[in-house]
Amino acid sequence: MTKREKYSWIYWLCVLLLFIGLQWMLFPNTQGPKELTYSEFLDSVEAGKVQKIVFLPEKIIGFFDSENTVPQHITQAPTAPWRIRVSSVEQQVQKQFVVNRIPNMNEEYLISQLRENRVDFKGHFEDKTLENFFLNWILPFIFLLGVWGYVFRRMGTKNPMLEIGKNKARIIAEKPENPITFKDVAGIDEAVEEVKELVDFLKNPSKYTRLGGKLPKGVLLVGPPGTGKTLLAKAVAGEAGVPFFSISGSDFVEMFVGVGAARVRDLFNEAKAHAPCIIFIDEIDAIGKSRAAGVYGGGYDERENTLNQLLVEMDGFDSSVGVIIMGATNRPDVLDPALLRPGRFDRQIVVDKPDMKGREDIFKVHTQKIKLAPDVDLKRLAAQTPGFAGAEIANVCNEAAILAVRKNKDAVTMEDFEEAIERVIAGLEKKNKLINEKERKIVAYHESGHAIVGYFTPGADEVQKVSIVPRGIGALGYTMQMPLEDRYLMTESELRGKIKGLLGGRAAEEIVFGEISTGASNDLERAAQLARNMIVVYGMSKKIPNISLVNRSDPGFLGFSPGIERRSEHIEKMIDEEMTEIINSCYEEAKELLNRKKDLLEKMASVLLEKEVINYDEIKQILGDREK
Repeated sequence: MTKREKYSWIYWLCVLLLFIGLQWMLFPNTQGPKELTYSEFLDSVEAGKVQKIVFLPEKIIGFFDSENTVPQHITQAPTAPWRIRVSSVEQQVQKQFVVNRIPNMNEEYLISQLRENRVDFKGHFEDKTLENFFLNWILPFIFLLGVWGYVFRRMGTKNPMLEIGKNKARIIAEKPENPITFKDVAGIDEAVEEVKELVDFLKNPSKYTRLGGKLPKGVLLVGPPGTGKTLLAKAVAGEAGVPFFSISGSDFVEMFVGVGAARVRDLFNEAKAHAPCIIFIDEIDAIGKSRAAGVYGGGYDERENTLNQLLVEMDGFDSSVGVIIMGATNRPDVLDPALLRPGRFDRQIVVDKPDMKGREDIFKVHTQKIKLAPDVDLKRLAAQTPGFAGAEIANVCNEAAILAVRKNKDAVTMEDFEEAIERVIAGLEKKNKLINEKERKIVAYHESGHAIVGYFTPGADEVQKVSIVPRGIGALGYTMQMPLEDRYLMTESELRGKIKGLLGGRAAEEIVFGEISTGASNDLERAAQLARNMIVVYGMSKKIPNISLVNRSDPGFLGFSPGIERRSEHIEKMIDEEMTEIINSCYEEAKELLNRKKDLLEKMASVLLEKEVINYDEIKQILGDREK
């Protein structure tokens, strides 16, 4: 629509107003009947100039005798000098007049005068029942209906009442412009290999059914948040070139009873019409939770009804039609067993967090569109991000690019990536936070103690960075230690080395200042938990060796759960005594090491007070070679 067409209504409105104005000037006497006062009306009746009148509830409408003219004492509108003649309509209007009735007035005299002058008169009763019904009932209903339609039109819903049972699945076209393929998925190679077979199922179903086999009906993707479950499902649809129905488990459930089941039926009917295709239900635990007693608290539950309908639909369609259901969840432990049995979700694929090689591949994918500086080492970035999922790595890359733009750089450097990793791990820097000089000095020696103990303790994670800049909530400084490779097993000496590193900060405070502060509270919590796990979980105890004191009858998420600890008061006392012994011995060893390296402690603390942040290369330069 052009600008001229958009505002054309203003033009026509001006034309209409001009036409009305010209009509009023050219035909001033057509503005309606003349209004008489009550006394003028009586004079006209007594003079015999009134032909007939009609009594209304509030007015009297009358007509002058055609043989008589309008009384001279009645004011008339001036006649325009350019008028030539008066039409018959105008003459009819000039003969008519109107009079306002006086409330509670006795009109017997008026009636007698009307009879005496042979004036034809009659009463007129206005029945406003239909008008009141329209104004009080019909018009408000039409108004509310109009408001209802406007609101839902703004929401993008054509007919909300008819569409309430329709599914809310978002359909991705069979051949989108930029399809997601397996090249866009990195770090989960084993899961990709598993789902590649699904693509072959959809492209060549007869290949697998010729020997009497059946296509899998459902595939459940299980893994922690951010590992790429949804991305993997989209990649399957992109590789297969089939329609992809994407919907969240929470989209099925509404406040109305039966809507969830209706949406499940509608989704499967639409999928069958578009077969072969993929139905992807994200966060399926929203409707697939176990129906065991006590889960929903008794009574009717809409989610349970929706789950029942989903189970029926998965049983009801033939796998040969080419409809594959993919679900994703990070809570497989709460799903109903009926949903996981063969014939429904035939396969469960674990999409776990990537290893170091996988993290490096993910960095390569997410840095393809980022202009990198020559000093960026993706392998080292992968080593600095253990335990990161794909979504977290994507966030790190985006944060690094934003930081580089903020500093007006031409490319994203290694420094930007490391700062982005710190923002994700430790929180935002708080350089404006005022710390007095004494506390700043304590923090510098505390963090130097962590770094030196971690650096010279065999088996400890390598120290990557030391900072005394406040970050996040309550952190006045931090020491970043990262393993150079993925570790899946840890020895007792390595666990004790971690405890020593955690206690190194407090040990440094005691050596330098002769007293300790509250800055090691989080270190003590983590050290106590490690020592407890050594005794209770890993069986690394001298008094009760090779015994695990946790019950893992409930496997929990992906087979891991802290379990329920079962022990007597005597065993509890032994655990507490041995925990104290482990922590005390590690603390004394940390103090001994720091006493031997006191010159390095002073040197690192002074550098920290001057520069506030020391990176990996500077740490190696200050501390020298590590002890073998």
